[in-house]
Amino acid sequence: MRKSSSRHGHGLLHRGGVGLVWLLAVFNVGVLAWMGLAALRDHTAIFAEPWSLSSFGEFGNFAKAWSDSGFGAAALNTVLLVTGSAVVLVAISAPAAYALARSGTRVSGAMALFFALGIGIPVQVIVIPLFVMLENIGLVNSLTGLFILYVALSLPFTVFLLTAFFGSLPEEVEEAAAIDGAGPLRTFLQISLPLARGGLITALILNAIGLWNETFIALVFVQDTELQTLPLALLGFMQTQQYSGADYGALFAGVCILVLPMLALYVWLGRRIVEGMTLGAVK
Repeated sequence: MRKSSSRHGHGLLHRGGVGLVWLLAVFNVGVLAWMGLAALRDHTAIFAEPWSLSSFGEFGNFAKAWSDSGFGAAALNTVLLVTGSAVVLVAISAPAAYALARSGTRVSGAMALFFALGIGIPVQVIVIPLFVMLENIGLVNSLTGLFILYVALSLPFTVFLLTAFFGSLPEEVEEAAAIDGAGPLRTFLQISLPLARGGLITALILNAIGLWNETFIALVFVQDTELQTLPLALLGFMQTQQYSGADYGALFAGVCILVLPMLALYVWLGRRIVEGMTLGAVK
């Protein structure tokens, strides 16, 4: 009787949790859909009839947002920074994570814990020492300095993620390669890396999404307009609109320009991200 009641309670809790997740998902999709529709409407119609489709089809909002905000240069800066940082992060983190996952020593365990602790340090706590450090070597207000910061600050999470993933791979395949005479480097390059492709892609995409939307570090370390990233360009566009009379259709279009590329990437590769996270979570 008790077991039946316990199962019934767990079933209700499970259904309630699933319903809450679906409710949150529907709400987020609704917000995104409304934002996309508002980006294609006239400014006055958004406030006069917020839930209708009157004046729908104002594609000029996107042209205005792109031209008035300097999104062209900012988009190029962002693509270069995000692509370069994500690729370098995976290239550095993969061998480090493999060594931590396979060495099995106390030192490797301590290092793994060290990287895990690095995830929990808020960047706001270390931003002043970082600024002083980069100022001393002349890398403040520089895309190179921003690239170094992106890689350094994202490294703990990437190593931690890939360590769990490499640890979930079967050791029997590597042992067979060692019997055939393959050394550690050859085993890593020819055996482990292909098997870890799902985890590497997951790390690459998660870093790309996170760095694409990063605002705080760029706001602190970049001052010149030509070096701005897309989030900074959007902030500048919003400030300009506040002084010159806000055109909310163009503002929503600017938000869409920032959000839609990563949203499309996630929709395209979302299943691969989930598979990579799941495979790295269990052995």
